[in-house]
Amino acid sequence: MNKKDTPVHPPSMRNPVHFLAFGFGSGLAPKAPGTFGTLAALPVWYGLAQLPPWGYLLGTLLVIAVGPWLCGRTSRDMGVHDHGGIVWDEIAGFLITMMLAPVSLTSAVLGFLLFRFFDVVKPWPIGWLDRRVHGGTGIMLDDLVAGVYAALLLQGLLALL
Repeated sequence: MNKKDTPVHPPSMRNPVHFLAFGFGSGLAPKAPGTFGTLAALPVWYGLAQLPPWGYLLGTLLVIAVGPWLCGRTSRDMGVHDHGGIVWDEIAGFLITMMLAPVSLTSAVLGFLLFRFFDVVKPWPIGWLDRRVHGGTGIMLDDLVAGVYAALLLQGLLALL
């Protein structure tokens, strides 16, 4: 955790907004909270994947729609912008990655690795968005684009397999 991540006020897992923004507590991991947040997205993905495609899309859109508010509110409550433990954005990005992917171990592992790659490396315009868009929307946006990149590559790889 670096200086920009040092909260003025620590998150409270008793606060449902903080609990969700911190990925059901997964963002409290002392190392690699984004990776743990993506791991927390696996059961969310699996549950939504049991629905018809329109249900998956609706659930994903709901996660995305509440994300800017959840992340922005938690960030403001803590007094720090884009704290590493706020991982709701990883959950949303992973759900985008896995859209229309078959439910299989291969899909889950490839999707996980691809999403983490794009979220960490931040190729253009992901890094640019991360630096320039602020607030809850900024916290979410770079991960949503990383999810789109990962989804496109995942679908291509699955088609080849």
